[in-house]
Order: sequence, then structure tokens, then C-alpha cells
Amino acid sequence: MDYYKGKEVLIIGGTGSLGKTLLKMLKRDHRPRGIRVFSRDENKQWELGVEMREQGYGMNRVATLLGDVRDYDRLRRAFQGVDIVIHCAAQKHVPSCEENPMEAIKTNIQGAANVVEAALDAGVKKVVFISTDKAVYPVNLYGCTKAVAEKVILDANVYRGSNYRTKFCVMRYGNVLGSRGSIIPLFRALEACGKPIPITDERMTRFFIRLPEVGKFILDRIPEIETGQILLPKMKGVKIVDLARMVVPGARLETVGIRPGEKLHECLISEEESRWRLEDRGTHFVIHNTNRPENPDARAYTSEQAAQENTLQAADIENLYI
Repeated sequence: MDYYKGKEVLIIGGTGSLGKTLLKMLKRDHRPRGIRVFSRDENKQWELGVEMREQGYGMNRVATLLGDVRDYDRLRRAFQGVDIVIHCAAQKHVPSCEENPMEAIKTNIQGAANVVEAALDAGVKKVVFISTDKAVYPVNLYGCTKAVAEKVILDANVYRGSNYRTKFCVMRYGNVLGSRGSIIPLFRALEACGKPIPITDERMTRFFIRLPEVGKFILDRIPEIETGQILLPKMKGVKIVDLARMVVPGARLETVGIRPGEKLHECLISEEESRWRLEDRGTHFVIHNTNRPENPDARAYTSEQAAQENTLQAADIENLYI
């Protein structure tokens, strides 16, 4: 049975890379009653409509809603009659967040709080907040805002009470290959210009996943989520220098030094989460909001570990889109 059949789904930040992937997957593989795309850029909404029609998905049963997560009243109206909310919107460019901290706080933290209030008031059944590995042991403002937003979303479950049915959860993962502003288009653009590829540190590793894999993970997990969980896929890791050589064979590399707010290795699960709250479900992990029996083998889940145990391969940088 199709879980999404007859349901109304709202995607906040629906004109971004992930939002468009979710929209196409819902149109292609499921039968929702309707899909609402909420974003603040009217030009991107127009481009979305053009892309959907050119690729044969069409825009029937899709509504594009202009609005900003900072505007609670607009969110409350957009949430009326919605069953599932997937909150993808964020200010996520690390230097931009560092240079405009209050804007990042308003979008990433206050925006999450507005989503909580609107979902409770509208009686939405499930809210999924899209987070990032940068929220774990954060060292930059973007990571800090996402860490706080995770707490805002998870703690909202205490307000469900007898009148509110909403289940709030978090889905957390690392870098997405091929998303807007991601590293692969940058590497290829530099190659086309004959410029060397800048590498901050030859030891640096990152988690990576393809857009179709992210979209499938989210849509597959939504039917089973309960209150207060953090769900995350098992991910592949790679050294950035190795990724550069996969994307641009024979690339000229230039070491430029690590930037402020960057980590040498990213972390998806903290040691504390692994010790007391982690459940391994084979293809993915679930971090629970209550303590479980202590895991004697607890360790942080890092991109350095993933790069050694589940290394990204050249085939993984193909078929990045649906």
C-alpha cells in the first residue's frame, strides 16, 4: 500500500536540489493528494515549473507557495490541510552564515520554531527536519544553528498532548553530490577554466551521498518515524583529494589551508549519542530521545572512519540526479 496515497505533502525549500528531488519522486512513485512547494524565490518557482514540464512530470496536483520560514502567519496558512511537512529550507553557506550571523539565526533557528508552532496549530501528522553532519560537535555558526534547530524540533514532541497529533523527527546526513553549490560542479568548472583545484588539507575527509539516495531515504523512512528520533543513512566517505582525482583525472591540486569554521573530518553521530541512544537498523541508524542500555563499543561516526570502511567510488559520482 502506498503510504502517501491521499495525503497532502508540503516541502519547505522545495525549489532547492533536495526539494526538487523529493517532488519528482513523489510524482513518479507515489500518489499523494497534493504537493505544496513553499519557498521565497518566485523565479526559482517558475524555473521549477518549466523543468517539471520539460522532464514529463507535469505540475498537476502541485501548488507553489511563496513565503519565508521567518513569517509565521504565512506558514500557518500554508500548513492548513497538510499531513506531512518536510522542512529543507536553510541558510547553509558556511561563509555567508559567518558573515551574517543574525540572518542565519532567524532563518535556521527561528524558522524551525515557526515550523513547530504552525504544525501544532494546523494538526500536521508528521514533520521531518532536514539536518546535517555539521550539527554534530559544531565549529561554525551554520552547524550551531542546525544543532539548536534539531533541539527545537525534537523538544516540540512534548507539546503534542491530547489535542496535538504531530510527530516531529530529524533526518541528518552529510554532503550531497551534485546539489546546488556542491563540490563536483566546482571542480569541473575550475577544470574548464584551466585552474588548479584548491584543497584545504590533504587529510580532509567528508561524507557524501547522491540526491536520489537522499530522497529515497527520506520518503522510505517517513512512514515508520516516531516522536523524537534522529534518523540517518549509513554513508560513504572519501578524502577530498581522492574525490578531486575521480572528478578530474590528472587534476592539478593546490593546497590552500583549512578555512575558519572547517573541520578536518565531519561527524554524523557523536560518541555520546552512540553510547546511550543509538540503534543500528542495518541500512541506517536511529538515534532515540531516551537513553538505552550502554553500548560498550561506542564511538563517534566520522567521515574519516567512513573513508576507510565504506569508501566512495568513481561509480558513485555518476547518475547524481533523477
